[in-house]
Amino acid sequence: MKKVYIIHGWDGNPKEPMLQWLKINLEEEGYKVGVPLMPEPETPKIAAWVGKLKEIVVEPDENTILVGHSVGCQAVLRYLETLPEEIKVAGIVFIAPWLELDTETIKEEGEEVVEIAKPWIETPINFEKVRAHIGSTTVIFSDNDPFVSLSQKDLFEKELNAKIFVEHDKGHFDPASGISELPIALETIRNIKTS
Repeated sequence: MKKVYIIHGWDGNPKEPMLQWLKINLEEEGYKVGVPLMPEPETPKIAAWVGKLKEIVVEPDENTILVGHSVGCQAVLRYLETLPEEIKVAGIVFIAPWLELDTETIKEEGEEVVEIAKPWIETPINFEKVRAHIGSTTVIFSDNDPFVSLSQKDLFEKELNAKIFVEHDKGHFDPASGISELPIALETIRNIKTS
């Protein structure tokens, strides 16, 4: 059975309209879908989020698709780094992922936000290890995301050979941006080859 795990972002939750829309549509098509509440979403920590993924992703294999939003994408990457060598998932789909954040925006958010983001920005990811565990990578950005610069797409192309989509006027793809559906994400998940 095809399994999809959708990981929400910083200060997010599983009930966000876009995540629920993806879940409902995928379940109607026969996918088994998990959208967990990640630990302390207001103050996400790498160890806790990776630990949660280890707990909820049951038997990752070539029928497994991992979807992340915002910092949830980083959690997925850091989880994949920890997998045994022989394990491979069908693919990953990232929505508004970041390895760096817009400096001005994050400073405007305040010192606490800077401190929460710091480990996520400064702790390196072994992309060679990550690449060994994934079939395909698709990354979706918005051309007016207040947090994530479009320059991030170059990093994902270089490090993960990702297929990139840039959506118009979708902000950070969160409830504050008024996004409740994301057809490109649904279509991408449908097109991932599973075993």
